[in-house]
Amino acid sequence: MTDKVPMTLNGYTRLEEELRHLRGNERPAIIKAIAEAREHGDLSENAEYHAARERQSFVEGRIQELEDKIGRADVIDVSKLAGKAIKFGATVNLVDDDTDEEAQYQIVGEDEADIKSGLLSITSPLARALIGKQVKDSVEVSTPKGSKSYEIVKVAFK
Repeated sequence: MTDKVPMTLNGYTRLEEELRHLRGNERPAIIKAIAEAREHGDLSENAEYHAARERQSFVEGRIQELEDKIGRADVIDVSKLAGKAIKFGATVNLVDDDTDEEAQYQIVGEDEADIKSGLLSITSPLARALIGKQVKDSVEVSTPKGSKSYEIVKVAFK
């Protein structure tokens, strides 16, 4: 799979920091833990050894995953984007047609999505419905709790 992975500069930086931490801190700590556990003798009944090997497997898998995503990253500088239509990186203010509650979301890559922080994954149903729309447009989205309707009140790139 050689598809590019869209992400903001902020998301890319977080992935790089996690990778640096795993390589520089976690990996050496696990190697040390395995070496210490080996010194305790019989590995077949050594819980510390098995736990360290399991952690090593997880960390190495995450390192490979991060290297892959960073290698395929399509970093989009949101500050250089403009326009009236919603696209990746846009910060969108919506009003729920039923409750009149306003919410603000930035459309970001899958790995940086965090709905509680207002970061909406580009692959989410709401983000897909918003792409290409403009201020005063309405969107309808199917959610697990039923259909929701929103009006777009603001689109910005920051």
